This record gives sequence, C-alpha cells and structure tokens, in this order.
Amino acid sequence: MLKCRTAWRKLAPLARASSTLCRQNVRRTGLHNGRIPAAHMATGPTGGGRENQVYALLVGVTCLGGAIYAYRTVKGDKRRYLERIEEISSRPHKRTEEATASVHVEATATEAIETEAVPKPEPEVAPSSEEPSPPVPDAETATSSETTEPLQADEPVLEAAPEEAPAAPLVDEAEPSPPSEPGPAEQTEPIPPPVAESEPALAESPAPEPSEPQAEVAAESAAGLVPAQPSPMLPSHVPYLLIGGGTASFAAARSIRARDPGARVLIVTDEPDLPYMRPPLSKELWFSDDPAVTDTLRFKQWNGKERSIYFQPSSFYIPPEELSNAENGGVAVLTGKKVVHMDVRGNKVKLDDDTEVSYDKCLIATGGVPRNLQVIDRAEEEVKKRTTLFRKIEDFRSLDKVSRNIKSITVIGGGFLGSELACALGRRSQDSGLEVIQMFPERGNMGKVLPEYLSNWTTDKVKKEGVKVISEALVKSVTCKDDQLEIKLKDGRSVKTDHIVAAVGLEPNVDLAKSAGLEVDSDFGGYRVNAELQARSNIWVAGDAACFYDIRLGRRRVEHHDHAVVSGRLAGENMTGANKPYWHQSMFWSDLGPDVGYEAIGIVDSSLPTVGVFAKATAKDTPKAATEESGTGIRSESETEDVASNAVASSAPAPAVTQKDDFGKGVIFYLRDKVVVGIILWNVFNRMPIARKIIKDGEEHADLNEVAKLFNIHED
Repeated sequence: MLKCRTAWRKLAPLARASSTLCRQNVRRTGLHNGRIPAAHMATGPTGGGRENQVYALLVGVTCLGGAIYAYRTVKGDKRRYLERIEEISSRPHKRTEEATASVHVEATATEAIETEAVPKPEPEVAPSSEEPSPPVPDAETATSSETTEPLQADEPVLEAAPEEAPAAPLVDEAEPSPPSEPGPAEQTEPIPPPVAESEPALAESPAPEPSEPQAEVAAESAAGLVPAQPSPMLPSHVPYLLIGGGTASFAAARSIRARDPGARVLIVTDEPDLPYMRPPLSKELWFSDDPAVTDTLRFKQWNGKERSIYFQPSSFYIPPEELSNAENGGVAVLTGKKVVHMDVRGNKVKLDDDTEVSYDKCLIATGGVPRNLQVIDRAEEEVKKRTTLFRKIEDFRSLDKVSRNIKSITVIGGGFLGSELACALGRRSQDSGLEVIQMFPERGNMGKVLPEYLSNWTTDKVKKEGVKVISEALVKSVTCKDDQLEIKLKDGRSVKTDHIVAAVGLEPNVDLAKSAGLEVDSDFGGYRVNAELQARSNIWVAGDAACFYDIRLGRRRVEHHDHAVVSGRLAGENMTGANKPYWHQSMFWSDLGPDVGYEAIGIVDSSLPTVGVFAKATAKDTPKAATEESGTGIRSESETEDVASNAVASSAPAPAVTQKDDFGKGVIFYLRDKVVVGIILWNVFNRMPIARKIIKDGEEHADLNEVAKLFNIHED
C-alpha cells in the first residue's frame, strides 16, 4: 500500500498534465471540424498519446492493486477470526494456578493478532476485579473469558461475536446472568456456587492467591467472590432483618416464623446476650435464694416454679453463618454488633465493624436507654462511677454486687422501676442491714400513675418493706465528700449515701433516624409510625422506640414488656403481609413484692378523672396467687381473648361505701370525655381481656359500679 501511494504521488502531476492536454486537443479539433475525429488524439502534439497511455496504465494498476489488497485483507481477517473462534471453543475448562498469568497471556495474544500471527492457546484464568481490560485496537482483537464462565462483578466483559459481526459488544453487568452465577452482594437471594454451598457470605474484593487452590477456591475465584473481612460468618443478605435483641424483636421473629415457616430471620443486637425478658431484673431475681442467681439468671416465680430469664435456650437459634443455607429457615442472633447506619434506598445497613447487610424487610426495635439526672451528668467522675442506670443484665449483676458491699443506697425515682427496686432492696435490707432510701418529686409513690389516695397507700406499703421514703424531693446537686455521696435537695435537705440508682425514665433510642431519614415524634419521642407500625413501605418499628397511632386512643408511645410483645407480634405479622392496625391494647403490671401488685391498660395518668371501685381482698388476691393460678410469672402470657367475650357480671351487690384506707382489691377507671381510656386492676388478676374490651368499645357508662361487676371483684 505504501509503494502504491509513493508511485501515485510521483506520477499524479504527469497524469494531470496529460489529461489537461488531451482535453485541450479535443476542444481545438471540435471547433475546427465540428466533430471529434476518432484518430485525432494519436496525431496531437508531440508526446500526448504516450502520456494518455501511461495515465490509463496507472489507473488500471491502481485499481488492480486496491482489489488485491482488499481481497488479502478480507481473507486474512476471516482466517484470523475462524482461528480465534476455534481456539476459544477448544479451550480446556480449568483454572490456572497464577492469576497474574492472565495479563501476560492476554497481552501476548493481542500482540500476536496485531502482527497477523496465529495466537497460541492461552490458559484459562480467573478474572480479577483489579485487572484493567486489555486494549482493543481493532474489532477482531476484542476477547474475553469464555461465555460459559461466571461474570466478574462490576467488570465489563467482551464476548465472541457472530461471524457476520466481528466486533464484540460490551456486556453490562446489569444484564441477567445464568442461574448458576452468584450475583452481587446486594441481590435479594445470594446463590452460592454449587461446590461452595457451605461457605460463608462473600464479598467482591479479590481473594489472596492460594498456593494450591482447591475446587471450592476455584469456584469462588470464578465468581469473583471472597469471604468478607469484617464479619466473615455473616450473610450478606437476609429476607428479614430485626435491629435490636429485646422482647419486641423476639416476638416479631416468632410471629414471622408462625406465618412463614421457612423464613430466615436475623436479629442484630449490641448486647452480648440472647433475647431475654427484662421484668424479672427488677422483680423476682431479687427474691431468689440461689447465691449464684447472677450467673444462672434463673429465678423462682411467685408460684414457686423455676424459670430462666431467656426466652429460649441457645439451641433454639441457628448460627448466623448457617442462616443462608438453612433448608427450613430459622432465627439467628448476631450479638455484640451495633447497626450504625441505615440506607433505606439501598435496603441495607452498616454495622460498627463496617460490615453491610442487605434486607427485604426490616424491623427497628432498638428500645431505649435509661435517662440520667443532669446534675449527675455534670458531676465529677467519682459520682458517675457510683451511679447505676438500671436497664440490662449487667446492671442487675453490678447492682447486686454493690448492694452486698455497701451500707447505704438511694433510689431516685418514684415510677414503676424505682418502686420495684426500692421494695426489692428493702426486703434484702431486713437481713443485711442495708439502708435503702427512695426519693421522688411527687407527693406519693407512683404519683404520676395512681390517684392520690392510692399513691399514698402505696407509699405506706413501700415504707413497710423497710424503705425510707423522701417525697417532693428535687435534686439540686450531687457531690462526693468523705468517701460518700451527698445529695442536696432544692428545699435545703441533704442526704448522704454510698450509691445511687437513677430510675427516672427511658429515652427512646433513635440513633438511626438521621441516616435513615425517619421521622421522630416531637411530643412523645420515638420513631413516628402509622397504625400498622410502618415507618416506610418495608420498615417497621416496635417496642419502646415506636410512636404509633392507636386507632382507639390516638398517638402514643408505651414503655412496657407487654407492649413490646404486642407491637412486636403485630409488626411481625404485618411484615409477612397481614396489614393489621394496632387495636389490641397492651397491658403492664407492677409488683411491690409477692403480696401487692396491679395490672393496667390504656392511658393511666393521674391527671385524668378517675373512678375507683374497691372490695375486700382475700388470700387469693395477690401476685403470688395469680401466678399459681396461671402457671406463669409473666402474667400477660396467660391472657386469652375468649375471656372477654364470655365474661359474666357478678350477681353479688356492690358495697354502698368502701373504706378509704382499705384498698385490698379493686378497679380504677380513667376517663377522658366521659369515656374509659385506661383501667387499673388492683390485686385483680387474669381479667385483662375484659378491660381490653371495655376500652375497645369506647362507650360512655352511666354507672361504673355496674361495669366493675364484670371483674367479679365482689366475689369471696
């Protein structure tokens, strides 16, 4: 081709001159004779005929040379294409030991094609996500791994093209892949390679080069996957992800499995323990005779039956690494890990070790963290060391140990938790000589919940347990002086103690709200959800962290064990497609020792109007007797809905006057706009379904004494 171009440059001026002279002769002859004689061109000026012949010869040679070059090029291209196709089809299906050989072999093959040499068969290698694609100077040089190999994630691959279209197009990774290929970590159900089904979840980073690769390693290399470094035993994707390891998560997991027996559920909790119930931490565990109770966490219920604090033993759960391959699904618990970021658009979360887990549906049940007094937060470090914020198993163990080695302990708070701990420690003080003090800003114990007369009665009951009660106490400062804590109140009073238990409420854990873009309620706190407990189309919230819409009582947030059970169960059902609204009112209970206890439902606020109907208690009207009848210490577990529909009012007449100082048992109704919105059953047990039905009906009642008969409180 170069020779033809050189000859053409030298002869082109001569050819143009000859052509110009020829045209001039033709015009001149035509003007003189009126026609063009056939032989006149041969008798033109000297040299004109020879130049025309040379011009014609050059044109002919050029056309012939171009035709020969085109023929040879097409024939060579076809030969190289057929040889390449034959080489690809005959390539052996095996992996090489050195992944780096791919670069050298592919570069050699490309160089051979550029010099029109027949390429030698190159060994088949695993593609690397870090290896750049080879240059493609011509269409025939576009090469790749054989089309039957699994595609490397995030790496475009060149495929062999049909014979009539030599150029190989780029294949996008987003295109559907063969069923045997594992997809990226974000896919809904990761399918591991057939020879590596027992391997843990895999990531997209390149694997280290083994000295002698086995079949499993080869399969992983073919898929471009290696074990994830931060959490190698954790599946990269789960259908159901539950954040939080408390009661709500366990109730949701059990509900999901009940409606979807093959479901795979992963619970992620930052605590080191499996899901457990919290009520015994402030109740029965303190009354155990077992010196090793802090280790066994087994307790005797009021009825004498022994039980563990854990919902299920470890054998109930499956290891997280086996969750993806579990034939019948199961529930796995990942302990000691915290979810720090949530991507609601990508349907995935990030753990505190940078591991990412994708999900189809997610439940947020992060519960809450105990509040502390601001004066303690601002106090010196020694004060903080001597303060317990009671919430977890470790808090129980720590407080149990502290209470056995000090002389004085002060409980700040007059709510459920503070009163229960004060009574439990007070009972222990009768044998150990421990001084127990309880202080709160209200006039009486549980003053925010109980009407004043009942709050005063409860305060006296707590005092009888050996507790020194200080009411209307507002803490001004806490300091450490002479190896003791000094608590100064705003009214000038001062209390010295060795240790403080702050039981002043719970702050809902909404750390994920910012990254997830979820709404936090400004009035009640917690994640704002609808009546189906949904925050997004595939995200639910349950337990203490949920600010939900109650279709009967309006927007609420509840911090009790049974609410965690009820909301967790409802969320689990809705995660499997039930679409049920929240209407099943949760209950809560509190026991001031084995002799006095109450159960409550709905909105129980001492600022609301109340109506109480009381009767004389008998030996069976105690928490201990209630657990003996139901067979369980968690009284909500004994509830049945049939009781409410089949309840029959007692025929016994109600007493005309109830003595104010005798509150053996009774029913307290809380009213809003003349409608019952809350009920407390005082030493009345196993009647909660009746109370639930009254609130659900939402009717006005002219005589609540008649309504109280439904609970049979006047029977002996």
